[in-house]
Amino acid sequence: MTVSDLRGLIARAGRTEALYEDPHLPGRPVQLRAARPAVFSPATPILFVHHGDLRNGGDFRDFWLPLVDQAGLLAIVPEFSEASFPGPAWYSLGNRSDDGGRTKPRKQWTFDIPRRIFAALRAQGLTTQHRYGLFGHSSGAQFVHRSISLGFRDAVAAAVTANAGTYTMPDLGIPFPYGLGGTGLDETALRHSLIFPLAVFAGTADIDTSSPHFPKDEPAIRQGPTRFARAHGYVAAARRASEALGVPCAWTITDVPDVGHEADKMSAAAAPMLAAALREAAPCTSTAGARARANTSRRTSSRPRC
Repeated sequence: MTVSDLRGLIARAGRTEALYEDPHLPGRPVQLRAARPAVFSPATPILFVHHGDLRNGGDFRDFWLPLVDQAGLLAIVPEFSEASFPGPAWYSLGNRSDDGGRTKPRKQWTFDIPRRIFAALRAQGLTTQHRYGLFGHSSGAQFVHRSISLGFRDAVAAAVTANAGTYTMPDLGIPFPYGLGGTGLDETALRHSLIFPLAVFAGTADIDTSSPHFPKDEPAIRQGPTRFARAHGYVAAARRASEALGVPCAWTITDVPDVGHEADKMSAAAAPMLAAALREAAPCTSTAGARARANTSRRTSSRPRC
């Protein structure tokens, strides 16, 4: 198998792995760690799970192992190692700019890597799905919500951002990464991001500020004293922006009672919602399609549903 042969991800039920070499970021391989359900076919929905600062893709894969059978999905964790993707600049900030602040070509942004992995899965016949889901916790949550806000959502059916430390606010006047200022986006782009159904999950006990991974710089503190408060402030800002721009706000917030900065428990809380959204987004199977065509031939006035 080559480094981008992804068949290893579906080789067996349980823990699987494959190495992905991105064509636009040569020499920076991404280790893919997956949790495959016992029952799998190319029609099984795909979920990309994004780890936090510790770059512990194996742990995040293991968090989803007990969830994938009931959820009926393949969970893939792209592990962005510190060696290949150093610091926040290369991971949670998406590799948008170089050390001099100059914007890099969009194809080099790490926000686009999940879409390209998904395209490779489709090209290799490993999935027949047209869209996928995203889940991220902590720095992974930053990765997810920024990718959605910056337009990397065309093939995304559902996205959950859980317990992020800071947020890129839906505000064109606040400089990136704390807002969308300087990203080249305009009000039309902001409207499109606000009508995407981004789901924010917040652990009610995620209020510890002593961790070295909790952002304490001044722009972060302005977003709220704790991760829990910042999550609510983020969605409140989206609702204000939607009202000002005259569009409905599709963002939601879900409080997870008595859960702190715990990726395993937040994964379990988000899994049912993601599973339902991905099933809803799934195309008709060939069997369902054949049945629908047969029904249509008998009742030409009815439209097949799936």
